[in-house]
Amino acid sequence: MNKRIAVYRKEHFNAAHRLHSNLLNAEENASVFGKCNYPNFHGHNYELVVKVTGEIDPKTGYVIDLKLLGDIVKKEIIERFDHKNLNLDTLEFKDLNPTAENIAIVIHQLLSNKLDKRYDLKIILYETERNFVEFPA
Repeated sequence: MNKRIAVYRKEHFNAAHRLHSNLLNAEENASVFGKCNYPNFHGHNYELVVKVTGEIDPKTGYVIDLKLLGDIVKKEIIERFDHKNLNLDTLEFKDLNPTAENIAIVIHQLLSNKLDKRYDLKIILYETERNFVEFPA
């Protein structure tokens, strides 16, 4: 019997950003990104859902200790991005457009580096109540 099961950790962080591509000129950036390209930035109240899938440990009954997962998420993601300007305050987005898609991929990479490879990891990032991304899809 397959005992793989998914557990979820939900977190929240606030961050500012400006959507801007160095591959586009000023008019193209304004056309593609609209208000999200304003030079003085804008912010979001991000909701982050971290899904970890794996086998249940027969000793603990856990896939992963959710306290441990929460500590990793707080250290690697919340402390890094919460109340930051993603464009100006983080190395990850110095040269990467901080779209929800790119933020989710970066979060996945950061957490993958801290979790055992036996786990499957999925990131769901809500930029607004109605707009969210999932990686991997």
